This record gives sequence, C-alpha cells and structure tokens, in this order.
Amino acid sequence: MSTTQKTAEPTTTDGTDGAFTAEERAAMKERAREVRSQARKGSAKPDPETEVLAKIAEMTGSDRTLAERVHALVREVAPDLAPRTWYGMPAYVKDGKVLCFFQSAEKFGARYATLGFNDVARLDDAAMWPTAFALTGLSDEVEARIRELVARAAG
Repeated sequence: MSTTQKTAEPTTTDGTDGAFTAEERAAMKERAREVRSQARKGSAKPDPETEVLAKIAEMTGSDRTLAERVHALVREVAPDLAPRTWYGMPAYVKDGKVLCFFQSAEKFGARYATLGFNDVARLDDAAMWPTAFALTGLSDEVEARIRELVARAAG
C-alpha cells in the first residue's frame, strides 16, 4: 500500500485553478514588449503618445470613446504627465512611474472600463479610498470628477 498523498491543486476563491487567463497572459506579453522597447539604446524608439493613440484606435465601441475622452482630459488637466502604454493600455507617467491608466472593458471581458490610479497618485483619503473607478459613460459630472482626480493625483 502506498502512503503518498496527492497534493491538491491551488485554487482561488472564484473556483479557478489560479492560472492566468489568455487576456492576462497577452497583457503580460505586451508589458514585456513595452519594457524591451523602452530599454532600446541607439535605435529609434517609437513616440509614446503615438503608441497610446494607436492602442486607443484599436479599441472598439464605448471603450474607444471613453479612452479618447480620458486621454484628452488627462492631457488637458495634467500636460506634464507623459503618456505611454502599460500592459497594452493607455497610461500616464509622472517622474518615471505610472500615475494613472485606462483599462478597456473589452480587453479583459469586464462589465465596464476602469480609470485606475497607482500609489504614486497619493489620492489618500483617511484609512480607505478607491484606486480604480468604473466608467460606463461620460457626462459633465463624470468629466469634472476625472479632472479633479487627475489634478489631485498629478499634484
């Protein structure tokens, strides 16, 4: 009789086996390409804003509309932030670190697009605060909120 035990496969709370989705793997590959592109020395590097605009142009439907408007708002409110791609999505950098980013719903099969902020944004508000905001549409009120958040984050 064997006394070996079978090790359980790791699972997550959503019942999956913990493996990355195809969309997550694709985003990681895009990030690796971005890092290699940024590390190139001596060769012509693509213009980061051109790359961001190209990624936005690849989006469809409401994702494209939202991304175009978010891009315009960020460039208007915080022109010192440098646009670049991050995991294949539009992002905006301050002092070499990603401050905020747009994530399309379609890319990850999500219900809504998001506008996210990393810790360098310093949007701290007491002991708990949001770092990502769902975007399903743009109104004057939503655009005003985006302007306010980006202005605060960019300092």
